[in-house]
Amino acid sequence: MSAVWQASRAAVHRRRLQTSVIGAVVLVSSMALVVALGLLEVVSEPFDRLFGQAHGAHVVATFDATKVSEAELARSAHRPGVRDSAGPFPEAVVEMPQDAASKMPGTGPGPLTVVGRAAPGGPVDRLDLFAGHWATSPGQIVLALPDAPGMGNGPHSPLGKRIQLPGQRPLTVVGLASSVSGTAQAWVSPQQITALHPTTYQMLYRFDRAATARQVSEDMAAATAGLPSGSLVAQQSYLTLKAQVAADPNAFVPFLMAFGILGLLVAVLIVGNVVSGAVVSGFRHIGVLKSLGFTPNQVVAVYLVMVCVPATAGAAIGTALGAVVARPLLHQVFQGANLGTVNVVPTVSFWVYATTALGMPVVVVLAALIPALRAHGLSAARAISAGSAPRAGRGPAVQRWLSGVRLPRPVTLGLGMSFARPGRALLTVASVLLGVATVTFATGLSATMVSYGDAVEGPGRVQAIVWRGQARFDQTVPHHGDTAAQTLLRSLPHAADVAGVGFANVRMLGQSEDVTIEGIRGGRSTLQDDLARGRWMRGPGEVVASGRFLSKQGLRLGDSFTLSTVGRQERVTLVGEVMAGPADWMRADWSTMTALAPGAQANQYWVRLTPGTDISAYMKAVRAADPGLHPDEKTTVNGGAVTVISSASVLTLMLTAVAAMGVFNTVVLSARERRRDLGMLKSIGMTPGQVTVMMVVSMAGLGLAGGILGLPLGVAAYHVVIQTTEHASQLTFPARMLDVWHPGSMTLLVLAGVAIAALGAVMPARAAARQTIARVLHTE
Repeated sequence: MSAVWQASRAAVHRRRLQTSVIGAVVLVSSMALVVALGLLEVVSEPFDRLFGQAHGAHVVATFDATKVSEAELARSAHRPGVRDSAGPFPEAVVEMPQDAASKMPGTGPGPLTVVGRAAPGGPVDRLDLFAGHWATSPGQIVLALPDAPGMGNGPHSPLGKRIQLPGQRPLTVVGLASSVSGTAQAWVSPQQITALHPTTYQMLYRFDRAATARQVSEDMAAATAGLPSGSLVAQQSYLTLKAQVAADPNAFVPFLMAFGILGLLVAVLIVGNVVSGAVVSGFRHIGVLKSLGFTPNQVVAVYLVMVCVPATAGAAIGTALGAVVARPLLHQVFQGANLGTVNVVPTVSFWVYATTALGMPVVVVLAALIPALRAHGLSAARAISAGSAPRAGRGPAVQRWLSGVRLPRPVTLGLGMSFARPGRALLTVASVLLGVATVTFATGLSATMVSYGDAVEGPGRVQAIVWRGQARFDQTVPHHGDTAAQTLLRSLPHAADVAGVGFANVRMLGQSEDVTIEGIRGGRSTLQDDLARGRWMRGPGEVVASGRFLSKQGLRLGDSFTLSTVGRQERVTLVGEVMAGPADWMRADWSTMTALAPGAQANQYWVRLTPGTDISAYMKAVRAADPGLHPDEKTTVNGGAVTVISSASVLTLMLTAVAAMGVFNTVVLSARERRRDLGMLKSIGMTPGQVTVMMVVSMAGLGLAGGILGLPLGVAAYHVVIQTTEHASQLTFPARMLDVWHPGSMTLLVLAGVAIAALGAVMPARAAARQTIARVLHTE
């Protein structure tokens, strides 16, 4: 074994180029694989872990208290398929006043869903009471807030503060809790809930089978069978919450997995090419080893160890770099994600690092096994006498045919060289093919994301946001009223369009959580760029929302539902889907806004200016017209789009460089094998420049073939990833953003294969051309 190790170590030291190529290829592939596997793992891991620990509810069901009794609901807990249940809990919706909400960090004015519950524990939805104590007597309330630093203690903690609800005795905040199932916004004792006049009951179910939406639906139907018709007002599946948490990370998973797979394939192909070339160019080395007494198995072991050493080093370094890159990326894509009111802290498990660090060398060894076995069957005499020249009958036949083609002789010789080693040529074409596919895929993805970013946050939509000063924030109050201020802003020079924007918290009938309605007054041309499907609002009772809202609420375009505030209800129809927006947000016409909140006013104005306008000059004019109006330049960019584009660009450059390194290695091997042929050509008058052209053309032809084959593969990968991203992240890209392929760009992408091959070939070709005739013709 020591002899094998010594021979392998000497081969690693002697073949520094091949060692470096293998190490670099595995390093890049390992880095991409860690990021992709890590993101794929943490997409579902936090939710599943916390949901299981808290015995989260598979379904949160709301029942009409006028149509069903507590006893009937209690019997539903014993229906087939129900593993555990909690409730029924009386549920009321009360109005949180503005002055009370301003004293409570993390809460806002509007409807507040309150549940009467005797304790935070139980068989289903065990609440995390992270501060204070439970509400056990009248006059006490527990708020549902995230477990954030400083929330449970400190000067801004809501503990001990009093909430004055309309027509009720003041309630003192005695505890803060979080629910992984998002079952309520506040809890009180069963005695206190009676004073809040509950109108619904809440039941929490856990089922024996709940892995799919179909199973949840079937189990829920069985649980509610026999209950009065129309008593079930609403139900929320845990799968919806899970999809909501994973929506942002899932936007990154498909394209990172695509790069990880491409990197792995490139690594396998290039390692196979490198080892195959090492065996061919090392025939004499194999013969020497066998003549010294190495068995065929020991010879194979020498080549496998020779490959495994740089692969192990590359995998270790790539795994470490992947961990460094994955950490900030995961925090960025999970920023703002939460499980109900439980903050998500993403961490990558040890198995991801172990799988990459140990698995990549195994893959490399398997890729090297087939070409290494070629050395197994060679006898010592045959190996020593074989030399490094290619066999006759392959390249010469093609060369004779190409000699009649009217092209410069160095070009025809170069084209013919590609056929001397068909196996190596195919591996090189495959490497370039994957490089071109990567460039094609990344180009299309970046074009779509740039278009998406421009539509959502682009400078062509809104250049300035003007805020109305508010006395409660110690700001100067504007002299102009709401509509007068909008008219003023529209009248200032270079203002192309001004939209008044206001917000109100409303409640969807049957849902426990509030949704935010964004009212728009005017400015339609400013906002319609981000419409993905359907149409814009045309009048009262019409709303648009994001795909995440549709997914969370189980809605489709054309569906109608009821929005309510205290004492008011409005039936609205979903007419359009916008590309971006939270899962608890919708946009409506101003008349719909005021129907639900009659006193609503715009608190900000979105301003679009004429092209070429100096934004600072417009903001100065706003301040001069009314000091109570506070303009800000809108400089926000879409972080997700920037992350995708930057990550794709870096990974594309790395994989392209790796593909070029594979070509580089192929040219080096070809130059070594044909050193005597090159010496003969130079001795009969071929210049170093012609030698360089011949060697580069030999790879450029393979690059052209790889480009032609790689283009459709890249286009197919783009469509698969885009469709997967739309489904996983609950986004919708309009057709105009997917129209990224044009004849000119596709021609350039095909030529990218030639560029990759030429880039990898030019340096070793020039090195071969500089060899002197005496040196290359010297007998070994």
